[in-house]
Amino acid sequence: MMRWERGTVREQTGAWPGVVRVDVEVAASETIRALAYTELTGAPLPGETVLLNTNALRRGLGTGGDALVVSRPDALGTPPDADDAGPAHDGHMMKARYTPMQVMVDAVDDPASEHYARMQAATSLEGMLVIAADLHSALPAIVAGIRMDAPSARIAYVLTDGAALPAWYSRSVATLREHGLLASCISAGQAFGGDLEAVSIPSALLAARHVVGADVAIAIQGPGNLGTGTAWGFSGVQAADALNIASVLGGQAIGALRVSQTDPRERHRGLSHHSATTYGRLLHVPTAFALPAGPESPQLVHHHPDDSAFHASVREQLITSIIDPAAERGTEHTLVETDPTGVHAALSALPVRLSTMGRGLDADTAAFTYAAAAGRAAARNL
Repeated sequence: MMRWERGTVREQTGAWPGVVRVDVEVAASETIRALAYTELTGAPLPGETVLLNTNALRRGLGTGGDALVVSRPDALGTPPDADDAGPAHDGHMMKARYTPMQVMVDAVDDPASEHYARMQAATSLEGMLVIAADLHSALPAIVAGIRMDAPSARIAYVLTDGAALPAWYSRSVATLREHGLLASCISAGQAFGGDLEAVSIPSALLAARHVVGADVAIAIQGPGNLGTGTAWGFSGVQAADALNIASVLGGQAIGALRVSQTDPRERHRGLSHHSATTYGRLLHVPTAFALPAGPESPQLVHHHPDDSAFHASVREQLITSIIDPAAERGTEHTLVETDPTGVHAALSALPVRLSTMGRGLDADTAAFTYAAAAGRAAARNL
């Protein structure tokens, strides 16, 4: 059931590409924070009436805890401003299909696309490295890991459609693009709003290689992972799809591990059951898995006395839940150990705020250092 509320825009409080953030006064003089996707609704102005979807906000969700502007009734029937009109589209690609907010995009694999001939001819990733992960929060750390050893690498991000569909929702992507740390964001499947659009994950990966010219593609769902505590009920299972596809298309598959030292849920401490299930049960192609060889030196970054035991435990979990079962099926994965030196400093230097499930770098260092290890493993092969 949808929850709709009407309110009045008080002020614009922030913006990044594709998004305007506004404070909206609703019933009982309550002021709430809302996001407007400018290509869908335009930018709400102070004093305007807006219709809001407040489902996530009223439910108290974390990543999705903003109201969303659905429409601007005061602006209906008036000519759109040039900034609000949106781009003209030559193709026929619709995303978020058959929802009230379905959006027309120009896809790289649409016959009307300037890239169509190149996409028709594209049959292989030509050895391009493809890193997949469970959580969107791993993206900046993976990028940092790549750039530690390959600072000039050309990196594309493939936004899969397991979580947030609008690429605009991710401030991490906007900031990484702004600072030149990502060459392109490609939204795949029902996801939209990237620099490029693709009908499917295979098309998005091929576009990363043949349109963007990427050395590495990182395939992860957007913000808002959905998990239920059941064995299979989590949206991050898409990571296996990306790696299976990458191998079929002639790419090199690397799986980033979801790891935590401090998650209050037992199923996510150490090696998360999401990684164990996704990679251990759904992945059927040879894949490299990276982990730091141990904690950084205590002279370089604070760590607990039991950190060495923790890393050894994660290594054992990786072997018993992912690598050994695959070997029994005839699939040979590779375990790659990376040097932990300097990783914390590289993560701290990122222009984005690192956060996973509400925990920052120092609150759950392992979550980000293991993601960075996947990036460093990729850089070895560039």
